[in-house]
Amino acid sequence: MGILGRRQAVRLVAAGIGAAALARPGLAQPRWPDRPIRIVVPYPPGGSTDPVARLLAQDLQTRLGQPVVVENRAGAAGSIGTESVARAAPDGSTFLFHTSVLATEPSFKQSLPYNVLTDLVPVSLVVTGPYLLVVNPTLPARNVGELIAFARANPGRVNFGSAGTGSSGHLIGELFALRAGAQMVHVPYRGGGPSVTALMQNEIQFIFDTIPGSRGLVEEGRLRALAVTGRERAPLLPNVPTIAESGLPDFSNEFWLALLAPARLPAEIQTRMADAVRGAIAEPGLRDRLLALGMVPRGLPPQEFEAVLRRDIAEWREVITRANIRAE
Repeated sequence: MGILGRRQAVRLVAAGIGAAALARPGLAQPRWPDRPIRIVVPYPPGGSTDPVARLLAQDLQTRLGQPVVVENRAGAAGSIGTESVARAAPDGSTFLFHTSVLATEPSFKQSLPYNVLTDLVPVSLVVTGPYLLVVNPTLPARNVGELIAFARANPGRVNFGSAGTGSSGHLIGELFALRAGAQMVHVPYRGGGPSVTALMQNEIQFIFDTIPGSRGLVEEGRLRALAVTGRERAPLLPNVPTIAESGLPDFSNEFWLALLAPARLPAEIQTRMADAVRGAIAEPGLRDRLLALGMVPRGLPPQEFEAVLRRDIAEWREVITRANIRAE
């Protein structure tokens, strides 16, 4: 056998060994996903988080070729479900679908059983949405500038409500008061519904609510919308200005819903899931349903989502400290 023949034989033997190795189950390259995927929502069914998670799961199931199940694990204001994911195996079978409340926890909750930045890894910031600043129609303020002027002229007499101490409505109300340089009083209620009722009964003067939560009441004339908190006007309320347009030029704040996973998730799985989410929310059908819920599809990749998370943690730490907010 010549030199060329011997070389060919060696290559054939090596190729055969490689093929045999790949055929052995113990040495096969891992495939993801190779099992059903669980998305934990740390809140009860309903609200704004659960429906978006379920819409996303439906598309991901088709896109990834595995069942994608949404599991509601409520309790301790979201901490129970979040901890369950933080302690789960980082194998790509368990994810967390959480809200921007996650960015307030490090400052507001004194003893979290997990570290938001080290026990979880960002996967995708799925959607964002502005809050809607609504007032009782009897209030002599038809825009943000007039509301601020009224509050400054009546220190301590303008009350805003929320779903409770430390809720999103509370924190953004405190942020608004700080930026406006006005003394406003927070009144906590046991949930968003009671705060809206109190506003209609003129017990309080304004609240920050989700657009789906108050849009109908605005259209009926039972509440008056002054502004949205995002950088841009909301698609569902294009005639309502932003706060930045109407009194506080640098003001913007939006809630977000995002997908996270246990720390040490392989980068390949993190990237693939982020790509799948981005593909899902680009589908016209899902995109339209999200817009109808007052959400703006984003699909930010892990690095960009992490930057948003760190920025929000720092911003809310400043607000919570300056407003001296304490858990009840």
